[in-house]
Amino acid sequence: MMLARAIHFDESDINVFHSPARTGEWCIAGGFEFSNWSEADLTGKARQAFSNGWLGAETFGRVTFVAVTQIEPVEFDALKTALAQHFVQMYGAPSVEAAAQVAEDELRHMAELCEDQDANTLLTVARELTDAGVKESFRMIEPRDAGLDQFAIHGSLDEEPHSH
Repeated sequence: MMLARAIHFDESDINVFHSPARTGEWCIAGGFEFSNWSEADLTGKARQAFSNGWLGAETFGRVTFVAVTQIEPVEFDALKTALAQHFVQMYGAPSVEAAAQVAEDELRHMAELCEDQDANTLLTVARELTDAGVKESFRMIEPRDAGLDQFAIHGSLDEEPHSH
């Protein structure tokens, strides 16, 4: 099964999120955190977390980019339990057992996003507040082999500029 881990290319997440996710931690979309939000909630770092932050399923911090990778069943089960405990502590779920199905649903949703992607594919999330609630969209960025194609010139040097 595939899931995604937090990845950082620079220090920007430290500056844009109240609580940045730890590099390498498993992540989920985490849109549930914003289910009762209104425009008034969307200010500063909270707006950034809402707009494009994945939720770290260990620190519950946010991250801009995640990378698809293999997850072992034992890790998935531990993540489900930790997420269910988070739902009890933060959202008042009656018990870990009662929250386990919701936790699994969140993880399965993330696994579905990752399942047809190559390892190391990067994912981003974008959210907007609509009349119907929070709308999430996802973007996949294919992994690129490091090589000469990074330095390739696109287009032809023989092309004449077009005059308008």
